[in-house]
Amino acid sequence: MNLTLRIWRQAGPEAPGGLTTYQVTGISPDMSFLEMLDTLNEELILRGEVPVAFDHDCREGICGACGMVINGQAHGPERTTTCQLHMRHFRDGETIDVEPWRAAAFPVVRDLVVDRSALDRIIGSGGYITAPTGSAPDAHATPVPKESADLAFEHAECIGCGACVAACPNGSAMLFTAAKVVHLNVLPQGAPERGRRARAMVGAMDAEGFGGCTNTGECATACPKGIPLSGISLLNREFLRGGR
Repeated sequence: MNLTLRIWRQAGPEAPGGLTTYQVTGISPDMSFLEMLDTLNEELILRGEVPVAFDHDCREGICGACGMVINGQAHGPERTTTCQLHMRHFRDGETIDVEPWRAAAFPVVRDLVVDRSALDRIIGSGGYITAPTGSAPDAHATPVPKESADLAFEHAECIGCGACVAACPNGSAMLFTAAKVVHLNVLPQGAPERGRRARAMVGAMDAEGFGGCTNTGECATACPKGIPLSGISLLNREFLRGGR
């Protein structure tokens, strides 16, 4: 495959940025999108040019580090992480635009790398439970209804990649925050902090500069782990409950 890439290049947070065009040839359809970028970077290094900076880690669709906007879609045309997106989903000769996450709360560090530490601070504000120290409790010491366990597991799948924020026209982090609140609040282990968790985490989200939610649903569509939009309704319920 031969491709034309238009990639956002930005030397630093305060530097001006723009799309730079590159030609890549001999790309295998079985390559992942990140492997294709690796190929481009090898060519740039051989030419004495600065390689394209992008986030990645496990490359197994687990860590959520590999976020970028591909042809206007968070993580690209498939509902998966960028590292699991393969080049067979593109056409030979296609022009592909590659940009960083676009959100006020995700400042660009360099090229396709953005600072997503705002998500960590949201978790830090309430994403924990009070746990007794000492020996481990028996496996079934705290009974959990299957419905609650299923709901918790569904929301615990969130990997914090930020695709929901990048896809939202308002740059909202409501789906991310909902996932972190719901998976703790529906379990008995999360009960001690339940009354304040949602308000603390929503407060932290607002303080970080994320936009408001208008229920467009783009967040759930872009989520590679399928976190349901209904989680936002559950978050709103927990937020109101916490004010009693």
